[in-house]
This record gives sequence, C-alpha cells and structure tokens, in this order.
Amino acid sequence: MIRLLVTLLCLALPALAQPQRDTLTIGITQYPSTLHPNIENMVAKSYTLGFVRRPVTAYDADWQLICLLCESIPTLENGLAVRETTPDGKPGLRVTWRLREGLRWGDGTPITTEDLRFTYDAGREGTTGIGPAEFFRSAYEFIAEDARSFTLRFDRVTFQFASLGDFAPLPAHLERARWESDPRTYRTRTLYDTEPANPGLWNGPYRITQVQAGSAITLERNPHWSGPAPAFRRIVIRTVESTPALEAQLLAGQVDMIAGELGLPVEQATALIRRTGNRFRAEYRPGLIYEHMDLNLDVPALTDRRVRQALLLALDRGQIVARLFEGRQTVAQTSVNPLDWPHDADVRSYPHDPARAAALLAEAGWTPGPDGIRRNAEGQRLSFELMTTAGNRSREAVQQVIQAQWRQVGVEARIRNEPPRVLFGETLSRRRFQGAALFAWVSAPESVPRSSLHSDEIPRAERNWSGQNYAGFRNAEMDALLEALPQELDREKRRVLWHRLQAIYAEELPALPLWFRQDAHLWPAWLTGVRPTGHLNPSSLWVEEWRVR
Repeated sequence: MIRLLVTLLCLALPALAQPQRDTLTIGITQYPSTLHPNIENMVAKSYTLGFVRRPVTAYDADWQLICLLCESIPTLENGLAVRETTPDGKPGLRVTWRLREGLRWGDGTPITTEDLRFTYDAGREGTTGIGPAEFFRSAYEFIAEDARSFTLRFDRVTFQFASLGDFAPLPAHLERARWESDPRTYRTRTLYDTEPANPGLWNGPYRITQVQAGSAITLERNPHWSGPAPAFRRIVIRTVESTPALEAQLLAGQVDMIAGELGLPVEQATALIRRTGNRFRAEYRPGLIYEHMDLNLDVPALTDRRVRQALLLALDRGQIVARLFEGRQTVAQTSVNPLDWPHDADVRSYPHDPARAAALLAEAGWTPGPDGIRRNAEGQRLSFELMTTAGNRSREAVQQVIQAQWRQVGVEARIRNEPPRVLFGETLSRRRFQGAALFAWVSAPESVPRSSLHSDEIPRAERNWSGQNYAGFRNAEMDALLEALPQELDREKRRVLWHRLQAIYAEELPALPLWFRQDAHLWPAWLTGVRPTGHLNPSSLWVEEWRVR
C-alpha cells in the first residue's frame, strides 16, 4: 500500500511541477520615449500600447482594414461615407463611425464620443504637438451624433478615409483639463508620462500598473475590458537594449519571448534556433519595415544631391545583406516595399559602384586630402556623424561596414550612438543630428509618406516639434504628389502618382535606402496565437488571442 502511494505521488510530481504561466515576460530592445498614444511615433511605444489601448481601426495580419472599437468600416456603399461639398465649395466627405457598445476605460468610465472630441480638439491645436497634423487640418469639423456615434467632415475626398490611424480616443475625464490649462506644455505634463499607472488611461485587455523608466513596464488584466479574456494575469515588457544581453536573458529564462517588432536580428535569431532545438519557435515575417539612413539636409556637405548619390553608390548593400543577414533582407531602392502594390520595379537603382561614387564627389568639388579624406575648396573635410540606436548589435555591425566603405571613397563617418529613447525622443525629433541616422520606418499598407517627406512636416518649434521629416527635405513636386495621392480614388491613376513619387525619391535621395527588413519573432513552444503583421499595427493588438498550450 505504501509503495502504491509513493508510485502515485511520483506520477503526480511532473504535473505539479509545471509552472502556472500566469505571467508572460517579453523582451524588446527599446524603451518608449513617451507613453502618450498621439505624441511621437516609435515602434517600442506602438508595441507596448498594443496591449493596453485600442484604436478605432487597424490593419490586421492579412493587411485588411478592420474595426477594433467601431461596429463597421465606413464605405460609400454602406452610406457611412457620403460625398458632399465643403462650405468653401470643394469636394469633401462626411464619414461616420459608431463605437461598439460597452467600451470602458480601465477605471470603469464609459468611452464616449467626448473622448474622441478631446482628441480632435487637442490635435487641431497646433501647439500641442499631436500628429499627423495634416489629418487634423483636413478634418475640419467633428460632430458627436450621440454618445457612441461621431462624424468627421473632411475638406477632400481620399482613398484612406475609412482608416482613422492614430486618431484614437483619449480619456477626456482625465486629460482635457490638463491640456486646456496650457496646450504648449501638455506633452510634458500628460498623465501618460507623469502617472502612467492611472487605470483610466487605458482601454485594452491590459492596463499599465508599474513603470521602471528605461527598463520595464508591468501590465495586468483590465477588469473593464469587454472583449475575450486574455490568457495571462500579468505581462512584463522588459527593455534590454543590447541584443546579446537580450539573447542571454531569453536562454536564462528571464524573458519568455522576444518580440519580433523590436527583437533580435534575423541572423542572431537563426543561430539561436539552431542551438536550442525545439525550445523556441521562430517566425520570420517580411514586412513594411524600411531600414534606411535619414540625412540632415541642412548639413552643408549633404545638401548636394551628387554627394548623396555617391554615398549610396559607395555602399555594397547586397554584400551586407548576404554576409550580415544571411540574405534574408531585400535591398531597397526607395521607401516603397515590393510587397506593397504601388512599388515600381523599374525605379532607378544604385548598384555598388565606388568608381562612379568617386567621380560624383569630385564633380561636387570634393577632392582627396593628404589623409585620404576629401576636402572642398575651403579645406573643409567631408566628414559627418553616423548615428543609430545604441546596443543594437546588428545596426552597430552595419555601421562599421558603412564607415569602412565610405572611407574607401574618401568620406569620414564619425560613429556616435544614443539610447533609442534619446535618439527618437530628442535628437531626431528636434533635428539635432549632424549627418546620418540609421533606423527604420514601419508603415501600413499603401501608406502615403506625407509625415516624413512633405516640407510642411519638418519639425519646428512653433509646431512643438511634430512631424517626421527629420531630413528637412523640401521639394515642391513631392509636396504636390503627397497632397494629390490621397485624393485619387482610382487605383490605376494612383499607381502613376506612386511611380513618380518613387522616381523623385530615387533621384533626390532625402534618405539613403538600405533594405526592407524581415523580423524574427521568437516565442516559447508553449505559446500559441501570436500573429505577426509585418506592418505598422503590432501583433500585441491581438494579445487576447494568445494562449498557453
């Protein structure tokens, strides 16, 4: 009898030893510069906020526009979008959305159209620094039909009218008074940064309960979430800016998974999977992730288009992809991905050609000096900073190759890196970089790049540094295309405009295209339901679908 009890106990021990898995710890390589949903764009913020807030609309993993907070997508056919004439006689649109029933903030307060009205009012006030500014200029009137239905009147007809993008509700009961007291300083006084554990800020499956600035954000289930219950009681998002250290934490069990949106480069992830067998699952998702170098076009050496073209010709991007990324990245010629239908396969390309690069630099007045670095007629050296996110082993390796290849044609790149929250929160947004900055843009399908290319989107103090044209690119034809593209509803006519946009981009090179990134998503074998999207809306927006095997 005793022997039987011992046997039964031994059989039960493995089951008893299994962890409860009520906590999921996720590793990412960047920490958000702000937690305010509508101020500054940063992948770390988008991924983190995907767990704790919901926009009205989003693109899913199949790249289809869907409702998250609304009942149905407005179309001209269902009557929720109606053509009209604006008060000044222009063709316009009246578009109506209806919020789903039972939506609440994390403190139990109902989400109503007053929250969207506050978002609208704050966005329309230019000194607030909320973007995208063009959206709020075009949406010239907000109408609350009732507590759940709202209408926006636009001063133009656009193919993007059904997508609300970053126009998402802000909790008016918490934030409006704070904003009204001084719109210009609101971005530094918002509760999203001064009191992020306030439950009333969040409307997703989780809410933020603890913040360790720069290192970790703790989330717990939102009791007022009306959707499917998420699997985990708690999620911890841990920032480890060094990719080798992040890998070490994964292997040691300090993090359970690494988010592909901000995780290990593909070559590092592939090597890890080879070593660990079936312990982790990996999915490599190509997507609308554009790795590039923004150039500060106000730096005298970079104002000449010939210099920018020479810098790109000097780079052997094919070899970099082959040797550093196991050939998994697609070399880019412009910012439009071949996966996206407007891509022009015949756009001008820049094969590796150091001889042509040297000739262009000489033509632009830069001749080799005694130390091999080129100088102009005034004796100024062709030398500038090359920045990226500190701790990202992949980007730092790319920097070293770029530095060496540029030096071969007489260009000096001085490497100076910063933590992501500093680079994105201050240096780029205020255009303080003195040369080139290596980072990635993540976009939605057929996303018109107004914010990064239109001259009116150059960050400046009077707009409280909103806008993402960090390069300072100014081109009248590009401005006109960026204004015309959204207003063309005919797809084939739009294709012509897209191709011209790419032609200008490839000629002028406001940024140097590198490649379109393939992300490596790593999660433990016991986790299912994660669906990488490959675009702007992160996988965390569907965390309620994640399950333990």
